[in-house]
Amino acid sequence: MVAGGAYPFPAPGPPAPQTEEAPHMAETVAPPAPAAPQIETVTLGEPIKRGEQLIELLQLRKPKSGELRGLSLQDIMRADITALLQLIPRISNPPLTAIEADGLASEDLAEIGGVVRGFFMSASERKMMMAVIEEYAPKT
Repeated sequence: MVAGGAYPFPAPGPPAPQTEEAPHMAETVAPPAPAAPQIETVTLGEPIKRGEQLIELLQLRKPKSGELRGLSLQDIMRADITALLQLIPRISNPPLTAIEADGLASEDLAEIGGVVRGFFMSASERKMMMAVIEEYAPKT
């Protein structure tokens, strides 16, 4: 209390009435970014022939730390060809040999590089990519 019995601020009273949030405010909350996939499938434009077998689909698994040994994360993020060609046999199913990876068509290698880069995208990068895709997707 202050001298004279007065408080230095207004006496507490009933709480101020709550106003409803404007409808447009509630719509501005973006949904969470989807989690990074652990396995992606690539359809090869030029299938790989292995004996009698024809490999048309290649599954790529998100690499674990040990599978990145000897590689630079910066090179992987830049989709450096040498780094990709070393990484592909470690994370592909069916497992490709180094010679098969070297023989990939350039467009297949580019797609694989994009998939590998996607494994390392942050949540905010994925969220931004989803927003761009949604913005430019055909409207029906």
